[in-house]
Amino acid sequence: MPLRAAVFDFDGILVDSEPLHYRALHDALRTEDVTITEEEYRSSILAYDDRGAIRRALEMHDEAADPEKVERLAGRKVSRFEELIPEVSLYPGASELVRAMAAEMPLAIASGARREEVEAILEGVGLRDAFVTVVGAADAPRTKPDPAPYLEAVRRLAGKGNGLAPAECVALEDTGPGIASALAAGLTVVGVAHTYPAEKLQAASRVVDSLVGVGVDDLRGLFGD
Repeated sequence: MPLRAAVFDFDGILVDSEPLHYRALHDALRTEDVTITEEEYRSSILAYDDRGAIRRALEMHDEAADPEKVERLAGRKVSRFEELIPEVSLYPGASELVRAMAAEMPLAIASGARREEVEAILEGVGLRDAFVTVVGAADAPRTKPDPAPYLEAVRRLAGKGNGLAPAECVALEDTGPGIASALAAGLTVVGVAHTYPAEKLQAASRVVDSLVGVGVDDLRGLFGD
């Protein structure tokens, strides 16, 4: 099947926002006297959505993760991250690849972040118009590594009337759970070693060190185009 659409992860693929997510989560948890290190965040927490990350952090520190506390901390994390949004920057090569692909096929985002955050950052970096749809944490019934976020992104793209199938889509991911999600949904996956070393991403069809120099023809080649 030919390549007809692309679905991008967001944090760790297009924007270097994971350090800011860590700072926002760290600051929120400190209000409950819980302190996480950056190493804990990267090794055990990063791949979760906000509530999952909070539950995981509390459990790691032998703290109760009751729903009321999780919601309270989620609200504080959101507020803190919104303060940090102006500091978010694009990864090298991200804008060039997105623009080149958007000129030839529909694009979507499938992210574990809040859609409102993703939309705000995309607007801020001037790329919102390149994406047909954004699937955030609340837009699918389950989060990565479940295939639901990618299936929802493909469903929305197909809803534009082009009869799209997952096997005609490429996903770009930076984590193991994200790669597992996209593969389970039936997409071909490119792993990008922005967040983890390449050897952690070997389940992907192809692994690249960065988006610099990656072009539409490179991705079409994965489909035999």
